[in-house]
Amino acid sequence: MTTENGRTGPPAMSTSIVVLTLARRVEAELNAALAPLDLTVSRLGLLGHIAGVPGASFSDLARMSGITVQTVHSAVKALAGAGLVRDHTARAGSASAIELTPEGTRLLRAAEQAVSQVDDRMFGPDADPVQRQVADAVRAAFAGGAAS
Repeated sequence: MTTENGRTGPPAMSTSIVVLTLARRVEAELNAALAPLDLTVSRLGLLGHIAGVPGASFSDLARMSGITVQTVHSAVKALAGAGLVRDHTARAGSASAIELTPEGTRLLRAAEQAVSQVDDRMFGPDADPVQRQVADAVRAAFAGGAAS
């Protein structure tokens, strides 16, 4: 699209592009807030799944995280090496019982505070009005768990 003075105008509105752009901004903000905790959004998600779904298998964690089982094995091994999780039945062929350690629980709580600060910056009362509208729409879409 070209304007009357010959300059290129803004591209046509695409919901997909707007949401993707905002998602990348949010992910960058979250990763920056989590970095002092030596966490990433991905590692935080895995810790959250382990905390929220006791007894989840590696396959369950992979499905919930949208990654491969092999990647979950590697990530859990790294989390265990950092003292954040433990697997009580770490034997080939056995179902796993992965859980957070006290340090993993402490780190998850600290990460939740960092996420809350990002939420407030990105979507709180002082945020861009459009971003506040997006937050309101997301909250409304998931309120009450009603399926449409």
